[in-house]
Amino acid sequence: MQTDRKNRFLTREEAVYFAILAAVVFLILPLALDPFRLNLFGKYLTYAFVAIGLVLCWGAGGILSLGQGVFFGLGGYCMAMFLKLEASTPENTAIQSTPGIPDFMDWNQITALPWWWEPFHSLFFSLLAVVVVPVVFAFIVGVAMFRRRVGGVYFAIITQAIAAILTILIIGQQGFTGGVNGITDLRTLNGWDIRTDEAKTALYFVNGALLFACLFAAQYVRRSKLGRLLIAMRDQEDRVRFSGYDVASFKIFVFCLGAAFAGIGGAMFTLQVGFMSPTLVGIVPSIEMVIFAAVGGRLSILGAVYGTLLVNWAKTTFSESFPELWLLGLGALFIAVVMTFPNGLAGLWSEQIMPRARKLFAGGTARPAPASPDTAAGLTQPRKAAAE
Repeated sequence: MQTDRKNRFLTREEAVYFAILAAVVFLILPLALDPFRLNLFGKYLTYAFVAIGLVLCWGAGGILSLGQGVFFGLGGYCMAMFLKLEASTPENTAIQSTPGIPDFMDWNQITALPWWWEPFHSLFFSLLAVVVVPVVFAFIVGVAMFRRRVGGVYFAIITQAIAAILTILIIGQQGFTGGVNGITDLRTLNGWDIRTDEAKTALYFVNGALLFACLFAAQYVRRSKLGRLLIAMRDQEDRVRFSGYDVASFKIFVFCLGAAFAGIGGAMFTLQVGFMSPTLVGIVPSIEMVIFAAVGGRLSILGAVYGTLLVNWAKTTFSESFPELWLLGLGALFIAVVMTFPNGLAGLWSEQIMPRARKLFAGGTARPAPASPDTAAGLTQPRKAAAE
């Protein structure tokens, strides 16, 4: 019975957690917020794609990447390139010296569209590139690092350096990438005006649907044999390697999966916000994305979503109410949560709230905690076994 429970895709408790999040995303927020605020929360949810990938990489696999903004930015730029080309028709750019190319290229005296921009005239190619480009880049980095058994703090520093390098490259190639301003003035998606409130609301729901698709994919990985191997590698990597498993291949796969999630999030960010810039690729946004996962709970995929919403809501609230102190307020929030609840919001829920609730409903007698270490992939944190 216990084995069946552990191998099920969703336990009853987890199904309730997923249903609650679905109600928040698809019912409560759309009914409670005006279009502007709803689009703002839609932007927050695009960061949650990255946080879910970090839960798999960092929480399950022990791979701390400080460069996930790279994959978020690559996906966003792939979508922005298609949208920019659609907005740069000869009619819309008639006042340029070279009509038919993006405005920033014309400003930098480029007279022809670069060859690597040409495929992005196709929506199908662009949607494919949103996932493939980040995955291929992650695969190259993963093979270079994991085959040489580079991990821990060294891997974190290298990914941070990659984020810095890519940011410098994007800014330096202003004529091809838009430079520090990024790619802006995005108007339509295959003829559909994405700037209206109705379009932004529709994109919010598309964003939510894709987020749940990624959540279910992450849940499938966690419940599979691969998920159990990732946890084993996190705790005893050498023992897994000596058992005959190719540890590097598993790490490369989960790293690429996290990159795919981040690329999808970046593309949805571009669609909902209407631009993509190098400020979303560098070290600072990458570290912020780690904070989202840490506050929510790095062992919980649903906790990562709630952590993303909480941190970004606090960031917006503090910056609106206390423009000179909002960074201090945000830092205090992060320190308070991590110092008080090392497992984040998910740990607060599973270790403090749920035991008290069970005790209350049981009439003062606390119910024993579930025996399975993975009993609630949504909000319950797995506990380490006691040392023998």
